[in-house]
Amino acid sequence: MKCAIMQPYFLPYIGYFQLINAVDKFVLYDNIEFTKKGWINRNRILVNGKDEYFTLPLKKDSDYLHVDQRKLADNFPAEKAKLLRKFTAAYTKAPQFQTVFPLLESIFNNPDENLFQFIFQSLRSVCEYLDIETEIILSSSIPIDHQLKSQDKVIAICNALNATEYINPSGGVDLYSKDLFKQAGIKLEFIKSNQIEYKQFDAAFIPWLSIADVLMFNSQDSIKNALITNFAVF
Repeated sequence: MKCAIMQPYFLPYIGYFQLINAVDKFVLYDNIEFTKKGWINRNRILVNGKDEYFTLPLKKDSDYLHVDQRKLADNFPAEKAKLLRKFTAAYTKAPQFQTVFPLLESIFNNPDENLFQFIFQSLRSVCEYLDIETEIILSSSIPIDHQLKSQDKVIAICNALNATEYINPSGGVDLYSKDLFKQAGIKLEFIKSNQIEYKQFDAAFIPWLSIADVLMFNSQDSIKNALITNFAVF
């Protein structure tokens, strides 16, 4: 059984969904500290030929709270409307806009104020749109010692799920030891996404934007094909 583990990211790049699609069980960390400079509540889209960030606004709170303890800002309804207008202005002429914008509206209109649940539901919505059927499991529901760190925690999660193979993004090559995983009876592999280039209006192509950008310019069938072909496992 193949397993992967990731932090929750809002509308992440296509490689995130390639990883979900490549495994049998995908563990989503909900009991980890929120990081302000990461990708949990922000990403990038194409705006007038350039990449630009979009961000989910959050209530001011302790930097040490777990991601599942953070809340969307009280003014999120107004900010949500601004974000949807931003997406509309950026992509109204994109070939898949009429199909994809209702998906984005449903994601942003989720009434849950909990940041983790909001992101979790957005990931499920995109997976459903792309026919990704991988089981998504919350890390806090897995019976392990959650004080464990790094690869010790990953191995414990894999063992608890009876996983025989763990797949991690290629950025973790220097963080994990294949020998230690092998000693635990787990095959460690890494996945590296190949650049998926497509026409972004008449602008120079900007890679690795939010999945929203990929959805706006590509058909469901072509994206589903990229989920299973445009990456390497090593």
